[in-house]
Amino acid sequence: MQAKNASEYMAADVANVWHHLTLHKGVAPMIVVEGKGLRVKDVNGKEYLDATSGGVWCVNVGYGRDRIADAVCAQMKRMPYYAATCGNLPTIDFAGKILGYMPGLSRVYISNSGSEANEKAYKMVRLRAYNSATKAKKKILYRNRDYHGTTIGALSSTGQPERKECFDPFVPGFVELPHACCYRCAFGQSYPDCGVACAKAVEDVILKEGPDTVGGAIFEPITAGGGVIPPVPEYYKIVADILKKYGVLLIMDEVVCGMGRTGTMFGYQHYGAEPDIVTMAKGVASAYMPISCTVTTEKVFAALQDPSSTLSYFRDISTFGGCAAAATAALENVAIIEEENLLANVKAIGEHLLEGLKELLPHPKVGDVRGKGLLLGVEFVEDKGSKAPLPEAKVVELCGAMAKRGVLVGRTNRSFVGANNVVNLAPAYVVTRDDADLILKVLREAVAEVLG
Repeated sequence: MQAKNASEYMAADVANVWHHLTLHKGVAPMIVVEGKGLRVKDVNGKEYLDATSGGVWCVNVGYGRDRIADAVCAQMKRMPYYAATCGNLPTIDFAGKILGYMPGLSRVYISNSGSEANEKAYKMVRLRAYNSATKAKKKILYRNRDYHGTTIGALSSTGQPERKECFDPFVPGFVELPHACCYRCAFGQSYPDCGVACAKAVEDVILKEGPDTVGGAIFEPITAGGGVIPPVPEYYKIVADILKKYGVLLIMDEVVCGMGRTGTMFGYQHYGAEPDIVTMAKGVASAYMPISCTVTTEKVFAALQDPSSTLSYFRDISTFGGCAAAATAALENVAIIEEENLLANVKAIGEHLLEGLKELLPHPKVGDVRGKGLLLGVEFVEDKGSKAPLPEAKVVELCGAMAKRGVLVGRTNRSFVGANNVVNLAPAYVVTRDDADLILKVLREAVAEVLG
């Protein structure tokens, strides 16, 4: 087949490809052809610093990792796949490795996307209820502004109204909790005088729904796409105590935060929380292969293994959960994080970036700066007094001004009606101080150009 030139590829893209999250208008989006470290090149040869880790926070150890590709290639030649009803060596090794970072948890269920990992967690909660005396204990609480996936079940538990528009009816049995964003407190209070009302509200919702009907509660440890929102330090301790009181499983959705994004291997570990179920996906293999995990305590596992009933084991399967090469990529990914001490770099460069972002706070259209590790956000407003969100079109323009200067950043994307006003930074863990300074410089220039 004759190789296409850039214009031919762009025309073929417009004619044949249905892109994610895109209103197609006949104009080809960027076509990425190669990457190394934090840099990517498009089909026209233009280079960008990617401060989004692949656009959706997943190429965490950077582009061009030959050791991952070589290990995957070798495993695919040896044995690419067998259904996960059987074992394979890379999955066994990876399960043992990742559990070493997760005290109190003991079982790893492999699938291949974050949405799927969360769906597995929901099914576990509901089968647990089926196997117990409280068979109605199947409702699952979720938090406003959190995102848990694109499938109908995961979307039913997502607190982002604009993402849910037009896709109803949703799955029953999911109940919303207040968000944990201090900048836009749902209770009109200020921390710490608020008494962490957003956390204590979990008990109010359980009591309203009926404790015998609530079986699980899912949280992003730090809300990611919903605005980069770290809760206050004591938030999860209060939440966990309430959930334990009513026998409700704590599910931590680590799809974004997991595998080091926030400076610890898992985001919940900043808060002293002890989850019953943890889900993860994006960073498990740094997107070199698709893989996700639903990790549980032995108690949760045992509750779904009743030998007295042919219906009470976990009757679930993920076809591509049997891909041995995906677990191989995950093992190499963890090895890179360990050998290169990347968690320390996440903390150090994350702190440097956060301090640099705070220098924007005097600007009249910068409302808040927040984040942890290499998960950072800037919330833009029309004015500081009213906190009215900056229109999404202006945020798009701001990100475009950065792209013109060769730096790619993310933003809250069509998630909240009239409130998609957060620009986010999530570079790969190999980001240097010079990279961080370039990101900050370009952001300042774009703010001056677009917002004055």
